[in-house]
Parts: sequence; C-alpha cells; structure tokens
Amino acid sequence: MAFEYLSNVPLEEAVEGFIGALRDRGMKPVAEMVPVGESLGRITAEPLYAAISAPHYHACAMDGIAVAAAVTFGATATTPVVVQPRDYIVVDTGDPLPEGCDAVVMVEDLVYAEGDSVEKLGTCPVALYSSVAPWGNVRQIGEDICAGEMLLTSNVRIMPAAMGAMLAAGVQQVSVIARPKVGIIPTGDEVVPPSANPKPGDVMEFNSTIFSGMVRQWGAEPVVYPIVPDKPDLVRATLQQAADECDIVLLNAGSSAGRDDYSSRVAGEVGELLYHGIAIKPGKPAILACAGNTAIVGVPGYPVSGIVVVEALVKPILEQLFGCAVDQSQTVEATLARPCTSSLKYQEFVRVRLGVVEGKTIATPLSRGAGVVTSFVKADGMMTVPQNSEGYETGESVQVRLLRPFAEIEKSLVVIGSHDPLIDEVAQLMHASAPETSVASTHVGSMGAIVAAKRGENHCGGIHLLDEATGVYNEPYLEKHFPHGGVRQVECVYRQQGLMVAPGNPLGIQSLADLACEGRSYVNRQKGSGTRILADYICKQDGIDPSKIYGYDHEEFTHTAVAALIEAGSADAGMGIYSAAKMYGLGFVPVCEEQYDLLVPDYAWDTPMVQALIATLRSDEFRTRIESLGGYRVDQPGRVRRHYE
Repeated sequence: MAFEYLSNVPLEEAVEGFIGALRDRGMKPVAEMVPVGESLGRITAEPLYAAISAPHYHACAMDGIAVAAAVTFGATATTPVVVQPRDYIVVDTGDPLPEGCDAVVMVEDLVYAEGDSVEKLGTCPVALYSSVAPWGNVRQIGEDICAGEMLLTSNVRIMPAAMGAMLAAGVQQVSVIARPKVGIIPTGDEVVPPSANPKPGDVMEFNSTIFSGMVRQWGAEPVVYPIVPDKPDLVRATLQQAADECDIVLLNAGSSAGRDDYSSRVAGEVGELLYHGIAIKPGKPAILACAGNTAIVGVPGYPVSGIVVVEALVKPILEQLFGCAVDQSQTVEATLARPCTSSLKYQEFVRVRLGVVEGKTIATPLSRGAGVVTSFVKADGMMTVPQNSEGYETGESVQVRLLRPFAEIEKSLVVIGSHDPLIDEVAQLMHASAPETSVASTHVGSMGAIVAAKRGENHCGGIHLLDEATGVYNEPYLEKHFPHGGVRQVECVYRQQGLMVAPGNPLGIQSLADLACEGRSYVNRQKGSGTRILADYICKQDGIDPSKIYGYDHEEFTHTAVAALIEAGSADAGMGIYSAAKMYGLGFVPVCEEQYDLLVPDYAWDTPMVQALIATLRSDEFRTRIESLGGYRVDQPGRVRRHYE
C-alpha cells in the first residue's frame, strides 16, 4: 500500500489550528527584566512609563545670559536696551536656569561696548537690540517627557532612540518578552558535521546553522542538539529532552515517507500529532505536534523545504509569542519574466531574482529544487503561487515579498542571457568600485538575452550565437531579431570552447564523434544557449546523429554545472569553456575560439548600472582578473562593436 500523509491541509488552516492548540495548552509569552542598555531589539512585555520628567529641571537651551525677560522689553533695532551685570547671569547650554530668571539671551545676540568682549561677560554691560519672550531659549521641566507618561506600548521592538528616551526618563530596567528557546535536532545516519573533505554519501549538516540564523533574526534563542542517528529510541529521547527544555522544537529530517523516516511516529509518542502533510511546495511533509505547550515542528531535510517550513510555520508561532511581526518585509508588484507553472494541489513558494528595468520591476523565477539552497542566496524575493492555481504566464503581474531592501534592488544591473563565470567577476569588481551597485544575473542562454531585450526585461545579457551559414558570431542574429534597431553589441571577451573531459582524458576523447558509441556519456547545455547551438552545428557539419550520443538531451544551465557533473563521474564529456574546466581540474579538448559579447538595449545604455558595467569592462582590473582565469583573450572590452539603430 502506498504511503499516505496524515493530512494535506491548506497552510493558513494549519497555522491557525496549530497556534490555537498551543494556546489551549497554555502557550504564552514569559516576561523578564533586562537593563535598558541590553534591550536593543527586544520586545516590550508591558507598557513602559516615564519615572521622571525630561528635562527634570528648567534648563538653559543656549550659551548666553540668563535674565528676567522683562528687562529686555522695549529693545529694538533703533532703541537698544542696556543690561547691567547685576541684572544677568552668564550660562552655558544645559545649565539649570538661575532663580529669578525666566529667559536666556543667546551670546550671538549680545553687543558689547568698545573695548569689551565675550571674555569680559559678567563684568560689563551688554546692549540688546531685540527682546526675548518669557521662557525663551529655556527647556522647561517635562518639555520632552513628563513623569508618568507612556513611553512605549507593549509588544513593540525597542530601537536605539527609545533606549535613550528610557534613560532620560529615569528608567533603568525594562520588562521584555523572554527570548523563546527553539531547539533544533538534526537527524540521519548519513548526516555529518560540516567538513572540507566529505566522503561520498556524507550529507553535511548545515540546516541547523540556517535555522539558527533565521530564528535568531526573529528574536528567539536557538539551541542545537547533537546529530541523532535514525534510531527511533534515540530520536524519541532527544525530542523529549528538547520538548522539556524549549518552547519550540524543530525535528529536522525524517518527516517524509522513506524507510528511516520516523519523525511523525516519534512526535506522536512524545506529544500529540496534529498534522502531517501541509499543502505547500516545497515543504509538503511538514509535521505539527504539541508536547504540552511546546510546539514540535517536523522539518523536511532538504534545505529549501526546511527554510520554507520554518518561515511559514515557525515564524507565526514566534509572532504569537511576541505579539508583533518579527520582520518588516515589503511586498512589491512585479512583472514575470518567465512562465511559472504550478500544481493545483499546493501553495507554492518560488524564489525570484528582481531588477528594475525601464521603471518596471522584473521577477525571474530561480531553480525550484528543494535542495538548491543557493537559490535563497541569490533570491531577492519570494513569490507565492496560490493553491488551486496552475501558475502564471510570462508578463503577468505578481506580488513578491522582498528578501532585501528595494533600494538595493533598484540599483541592480539585471543580466539575463548566456552564462559565463566572468559575470561573477564583473559583479565583484563593480561592487568594489561602486558599493551601491549589485548584479542580478539569470542564466537562460543567448537567445534568452535577445528575448529579454525585446520585452524590456534586462539591462544586458551575454550572447555567443554562431550563424551556421556565415560562421559569424552574433551580428546575423541581431540583424534578424532587431530589424528596427534599438540595441548595442558590446565587446566582452573571446573564449575557448571545447570538450571538458575527465582529468588526463583517459578515454582519449577528441571530438563529439568519439561520444557517439556505446558506453560513453555526455551532458549538454540547454536549447537556445550558444554552446548548445555550437554543439548542434558541429554534429551537423560532421554528420553526427545526436540521438547516438547518450545524454545529449541531458541539459544544464551553466558551464560550471556541466563541469561539476563530469568531475563527479556522471558524464564522460560536455561542451563548455576552458575556465570552467580549469576550475574543476578537468581535461580540455579545444574546439574553437568564440566571440562572447554583451547585448545592451538602448533603453538601458544611460543607466548608472550599465555605465558602471562599461567602466568595469574597460578597467585594467578586469583585464588582469579575466586573463588569470585562463581560456580568455581580451582585446577591447567595453567597445561598442555595432549600434543597431
């Protein structure tokens, strides 16, 4: 009989039911007192009132002389009033206002007789050419804060200015909500601590580091337990310990349907199992259980699934305990650059890259693999596809929750096109010279760069499209796709394309023809990429039937992904650039030198991001860095080869 999850409830229903069950079992925030100096970022547990007024005395607000305001009355620009030393007292800013005085005249407004100066102030008369009103230039008691006044309500985050106000109001200790303890239990026989040299089959345990950072950002205190092997008794004992010691427990891995997946059973033995299976993707196998008033959340082992589950299920519990939002994420409307299909069964969370092009916010979906943790590193935002929706089409407007400030996204150079590791080097050089600028790159192949430029969705994109009829790179394609102009073809580099093979080339592979025999395997680039077009062209020229090459339809989106598979032994060869082969220590059989240009639409040319890019390409630093990578020839990078007008 096939495995079935206990439930497949919508996310909102699961969160509401889970928090309700915890509340019924006595889950509530706990208050503690902390010194004001240690309260930054903490959440107030109750309203906070001023103990004293601020200022707590009448304070002089300026350097000058304290007087009874009446002695200055009648002073004008033509009829000054002379004030004798017996009628004023010299004061500095912050001094208590002397008795009998109710105003301060600024030192800048004092006029001295010939021979007198500020040094003689206090012993010489002064002339005033304007009067001062009662309490002028005086900070009266309670001007800022009055004793007994509420400074902060409950359930608000304490910011630096509030800390200053508390101290000014005589508050030394503040009641805050104690940081909830979040226990994190990694499990699995194959799971090992992080290492620079893991053995085959070792799964490095870094989820606890990710989850710890997330809950710490939200104001909780993570408690990471040692890795527990896949033995139900050991998992149960650790889970019971964590449930006794923590407010929330994350039981990481073992929540799915594998032979060693015990989490749901163990959670039900330690507490009460409420849900197993939430209608979200990724994250479907999530588990929700209660052990008394302790929340137990079974988190899938794949890192992206885990991040989504912690965000979707743990953050609401912390918000319930704190009584306020734990982050202030902004939501923006964006235009989808690529279609995003989805299953009707789940609410899906999709990571996206964002950029602003022609005043339009463009969202490009990233890889949705549950194990692709780098998709979160690269993501600028999270898009939600509702349950019972088939997804979105290209050009549709979508709502995106930001993962970084929009002000940074507005200054991102949006690169959509052919992949090359040099894009990362350009990003580093640009950011070093102009820290406000970043690069958001999406690898969709050379034809993807043309499509994005036509739609007004990128600032630039790499292209290396070989025209089979003429042997010319790029120009024939740009003439065809931009008959009315509107783009610039910018020189970047010349690079070595060839076959990446195992170190030492043990199979003696010299051409694609050598792969068209039994027992050899190949990994290809995606259709529309310049590298794929080159491989197809070689097959056609040499009379090779691609269907005879095992793996010819196995597509990857980057040169480094192809190189990684060859280095791992998953394929014998793949077409790619020399720098990727060098990066992975692979053998390399040169095929040709190709022209790698950047396509820049006219609408983007004058933007600060593109001009920073051009300046970087023309810099000595770029030339030095690219030549050190190997496999590149640099001539006049940044030069406009042709402006299609």
